[in-house]
Amino acid sequence: MSDAYDPYTPRAPRRSKKATETVEALTEEEAGGPQTVAAGQLRSLIERIERMEEEKKTIVEDIKDIYAEAKGNGFDTKAIRTIVKLRKMDQAEREEQETILDLYKAALGMA
Repeated sequence: MSDAYDPYTPRAPRRSKKATETVEALTEEEAGGPQTVAAGQLRSLIERIERMEEEKKTIVEDIKDIYAEAKGNGFDTKAIRTIVKLRKMDQAEREEQETILDLYKAALGMA
């Protein structure tokens, strides 16, 4: 086969200089080099992220349950989601969005 580009042939991923240095440092650690602290720190960071991801998953499920409860009590969950979204914004941003929405509605004859 020729040396032409073949889109179906997998290629090794490109690594930045920093990523290459990190991999080399971890390889040195496996060989008993001075990078044990870096590998331990990396492991700790990854484990913390994994714990937080698990907590996030639990929280998302709890939020779904609250929306289901609201729906069961006759509330419009779409409106509740909108209110939650609006409450996250600061006052100026919320007023700006409302002004733009009113302008667009007026332009379309919806006001």
